[in-house]
Amino acid sequence: MTTNTVLLTVLALGIAFAVSFYQYLYQAKSRSKVTLLLAFLRFLTVFGILLLLINPIITRKTVETTKVPLPIVIDNSASIADLKADKQALGVWDKLKNNSALNAKFEVQTYQFDEDFLPSDTLDFKGKQSQMDMVAKNLKNIYKNQSFPTVLISDGNQTSGEDYVFGFDPNNKVYPLVVGDTTTYLDLRIAQLNVNKYAFHKNKYPVEVFLNYAGTKAINASFKITQGNSVLNEQTVAFSPDKKSATIEVLLPADKVGLQVLKATVTSKEQEKNTYNNTKNFAVEVIDQKTEVALVAEMSHPDLGALKRSIESNAQRKVTLLKPNQISDLENYNILILYQPTTAFKSVFEQNKNAKINTWIITGNDTDFNFLNQNQTVFQFKMSSQKEDFRPNFNAQFNLFALDNIGFEQFPPLENPFGKIEAKTNTNTLLEATIRGVNINQPLFSFAEIQGNRAAYLFGENLWKWRAESYLSQKSFADFDVFADKTIQYLVSNNARKSLIVTHERFYNSGEGIEITAQYFNKNYELDEKARLTIAVTNTKTKQVKKYDLLKATNTFQVNLDGLAAGNYTFTVKELNSNSTYSGGFEVLDFDIEKQFVNPDWNKLNQLAQQTQGKAYLPNQVDNLIQQLTADESYKAVQKVITKKSPLLDWIWLLVLLAATLTAEWFIRKYNGLL
Repeated sequence: MTTNTVLLTVLALGIAFAVSFYQYLYQAKSRSKVTLLLAFLRFLTVFGILLLLINPIITRKTVETTKVPLPIVIDNSASIADLKADKQALGVWDKLKNNSALNAKFEVQTYQFDEDFLPSDTLDFKGKQSQMDMVAKNLKNIYKNQSFPTVLISDGNQTSGEDYVFGFDPNNKVYPLVVGDTTTYLDLRIAQLNVNKYAFHKNKYPVEVFLNYAGTKAINASFKITQGNSVLNEQTVAFSPDKKSATIEVLLPADKVGLQVLKATVTSKEQEKNTYNNTKNFAVEVIDQKTEVALVAEMSHPDLGALKRSIESNAQRKVTLLKPNQISDLENYNILILYQPTTAFKSVFEQNKNAKINTWIITGNDTDFNFLNQNQTVFQFKMSSQKEDFRPNFNAQFNLFALDNIGFEQFPPLENPFGKIEAKTNTNTLLEATIRGVNINQPLFSFAEIQGNRAAYLFGENLWKWRAESYLSQKSFADFDVFADKTIQYLVSNNARKSLIVTHERFYNSGEGIEITAQYFNKNYELDEKARLTIAVTNTKTKQVKKYDLLKATNTFQVNLDGLAAGNYTFTVKELNSNSTYSGGFEVLDFDIEKQFVNPDWNKLNQLAQQTQGKAYLPNQVDNLIQQLTADESYKAVQKVITKKSPLLDWIWLLVLLAATLTAEWFIRKYNGLL
């Protein structure tokens, strides 16, 4: 308190004493105990009121101790149980989290991970994935800018995500506690199998298989690819302690149209502890139709290469780059992409009057808009010679096909001459044009359909920058390539519009997410967000039927069918208001990635420990780990002195005291007949 506050408080004491003395003791005939009590109560009342008027600031100091956090993270994936290390993992986990020395020094916090990262509420070792890089990302977010050790109880076998070794902060020590039998057993394993989902009829499709071997002697293994009782490929592979891996590349014939389910197997005469990882099922859908796209341009431009690579990311598409004078017959093509048409394209437009091939017209700074006005009937162009940058604005009401906003508003602008673009017929705009953030009520990317012929119009060049920006933001071209593929898919199809459109894969691996999406359109072909969609899924072998509701998402309805056992399934999606239905089928392939391991990955976890200046331990060394953590002087609790200042007016108890003294004085005076 300040000097003024102290002086005022002393003065308040004097005034309170003087008032109580004058009212009860001065010239009093007798000074009984009642009189003295009343004087004391009056003294407290007057002094309390004066203190409230002075309102001194009360300062309080408290000491707060902050311990260093110690996250103990345990692997809850099924591989722990498959390695028969679940009891071992639970034992060391209980010992660590309940250790009194650790709890005295650290703020012990426990977590679990499999495909998710969660507080360790329930451990059942049934997780279908081991996504260990999530541990690193979540710990960084939870303990930002803190220095702390981490205990990681795991077998080190990662099944998805980025490499976890370099995901952890190298400045924070990680102490892996490796569970499972580290004894090396002889084991042959199909580590990975790569194959395209689609192949074309009467062609050959590649299959790439990576084989791993663990053992101490040289062996010869037999590798086969079979379909039913037919052996499609068989070869012998030699392994030794010095040669522990092999890559097999095979070309298989696509002789039958439809979904082909195959099996890759590696075996030997030696006995193995785990034979589940010797087999991997895979599937290929053989199709007999390929979309031929003619990309016609008179000039060279980066857009051409970007479009070709993007469209051909779907194996069902083939893009041929042509100049206008190189086209003699349009019958070989399903779609025409006309890049910045000029008068040189006259023969192409004339041929297409008879061929009636769907087109995608892309304009830019070198486009002859007078020529376009004469040779198409969708838009009227009144353009100037001034160039302008146009940014896209996604139209959420677009309903020709399902497409999410992939971040169009953040894409670089497209260049096109400035002018007025008027639609002469009904069009559906996916992207609207903006200039410096202002919507100019003109299309940037539109679609039209006239007498069964479909057309797309993109008004601007430098589309390659969009693909590059998509990669920079997502670390993948996938989003942009899906955008281009859906445009091509719309143009390649002339089928009548359906009210119920369902999207699904023909096959899934067990353990993967099984997602089916649907869209329902009303009679005006407007997306009906109030639709009620259900799905009935039937196992063709057991005839068991499961029913689900499809939930509303952005522009679609979707359902997740995770947890279905391996087998063939048929399904029917139904819209309850209109009774519109769609029927289809898919197969869940028998594949459990968590059963692929026969040993913990000691080397990987030891590398993680070295990368973070920590140390890897075995379960029988848990006491050494506890001693290491408790003896580490770099982790000390921090004491903070917290000073809190509060005015006396905030003390509710002083008001309660004043009320009590006044009430007590009144009752005493009343009782003794002094009122």
